[in-house]
Amino acid sequence: MDLDGRTALVTGAARRLGREIATALADAGSAVAVHHHASAGLARDVVADLHGRGVHADVFQADLTDPARIVALFAEVEAALGPIDVLVNNAAIFQQKPVLDITPEDWDAVLDLNLKAPFFCSQQAATQMDVRGGVIINIADIAAYQAWPGYAHHCVSKAGIVAMTRVLARALAPRIRVNAVAPGSVLPPDELDRAGREELAEMTALKRLGAPEDVSRAVLFLVESDYITGETVVVDGGKMLRS
Repeated sequence: MDLDGRTALVTGAARRLGREIATALADAGSAVAVHHHASAGLARDVVADLHGRGVHADVFQADLTDPARIVALFAEVEAALGPIDVLVNNAAIFQQKPVLDITPEDWDAVLDLNLKAPFFCSQQAATQMDVRGGVIINIADIAAYQAWPGYAHHCVSKAGIVAMTRVLARALAPRIRVNAVAPGSVLPPDELDRAGREELAEMTALKRLGAPEDVSRAVLFLVESDYITGETVVVDGGKMLRS
């Protein structure tokens, strides 16, 4: 897909990895819907930056754990920027908790945003893409393939994203392609100190941390590669080779 003149929606685009992906899509020629839940100021900053690059972009707020708001979000984006050609399901939460301490509320909070929301966002996107075709990219995590004792609900949610990617790719073909990117240590938590970062880097085969642009390049590759669907590209510096 040539992104020039297209419209992309990136969920959770106000900060960190979402911002990088939104910027990469904009630089490739796409108008961008910058979604956020509770980061209005940061979202406006992203849009201001994109406007400075000559890109058509706007801010859209929605709680993606509410299916009704998902429906409204897609209607708002279509009215403002036109039908969506590319959806990047990026919004997620990352909660650490021992298995025996996870409550039903914890489980629902993680699965509702990390897995349920991407499914219903994809459903709405597919409705808009039905005539023109389109691309859906899901942001997974190497946690989908590993067993992290302190992050059981996160691992399950991201494993679900990988499975959902395959199912949707088959269900929505041939007009809509669905793929995923599974990052590793490309954007450590802000509070992680130097020693912690060095420890993460040591876990990779390449002996270094990645960068957000490593993920955004993978997203662009999957958007532009018209003969790939149902796949998950792992961007982890070879971390899974050593686990």
